[in-house]
Amino acid sequence: MRKLLSLAAKIAISGALLYFALARVDPSAIGHRLKQADAGWLVALVCVLLFQLLFAALRWQQIGLHGEAPLPFMRALRYTLVASFFNQTLPSTIGGDAARIWLLARTGAGWKAASYSVIVDRVIGLMVLVAIVIVCLPWLLDLVRDPLGRTSLLLANGAAFLGTIAFLLIGLERWTLLQRWWITRHISGAAAVALKVLGSGSGVAGVVLPSIAIHVLTVAAVWCAARAVSAPLEFWQALLLVPTVILIATVPISIAGWGVREGAMMTAFTFAGLTAADGLIVSVLYGAGLFAVGAIGGAIWILSSAHPILAAEKMARES
Repeated sequence: MRKLLSLAAKIAISGALLYFALARVDPSAIGHRLKQADAGWLVALVCVLLFQLLFAALRWQQIGLHGEAPLPFMRALRYTLVASFFNQTLPSTIGGDAARIWLLARTGAGWKAASYSVIVDRVIGLMVLVAIVIVCLPWLLDLVRDPLGRTSLLLANGAAFLGTIAFLLIGLERWTLLQRWWITRHISGAAAVALKVLGSGSGVAGVVLPSIAIHVLTVAAVWCAARAVSAPLEFWQALLLVPTVILIATVPISIAGWGVREGAMMTAFTFAGLTAADGLIVSVLYGAGLFAVGAIGGAIWILSSAHPILAAEKMARES
């Protein structure tokens, strides 16, 4: 019952946020522009998002090697594609992460190692995202002149930075008190794996470089969405604005980030001197691209799940 209530709340939040986002613009004008979207740029958007999953699978594979959950690259890629489907059908990215844990645990890695690898994958991705925002912060603050916008940016990224640092500190061996409780023991264990990955030269290169590629490709995907509807968003503007928008959209209070992402994108566009309508259109197209990639992942999941059934039917016919 609690899970159903949580899901209902997230659906309601997504619906409410989308409603308020649409209330700020002219829906008919938005619909007209979406109908006129350039198909070539939309195809490019989906291709960029698919290419991004190669780096996501590579990062996860490298983390698994250090966390006693090894898996071949092609299997990591397949599981990542399947997770993209569940990301679009369940709250935020939690559904996709749960799918990855379940799929990897079934290969013999075990629930603990599988869970740690996915948690560390998320944390390292967040760390690199925050680092990119910090590097770009001087130019971002120059672009966003609104005092409220600047304060919001500093608070959001400051909280994410402190959160990731706190997570890593929990992994230090001297925190023996954390071993007394089940949840803190496993958080500490996951943090220890993260420190192990980041403490290795090959591990750092294997996770940081793919993470940078993932976030740059997210920026490129949003820029493709902007180009599809001729929104006046330059690539350098997207590089400054999009990482913070994605950071906010990862908060698991809606379905697949819908509503939260749109509101954040519209606000970011407004603070940068662009129109809220353009922010909404670009965010919707980006979300549609994610949905398309998720549909591909769903097809892969269905076909792979059918293999045991097909094999059983074949054996029955032969007998």
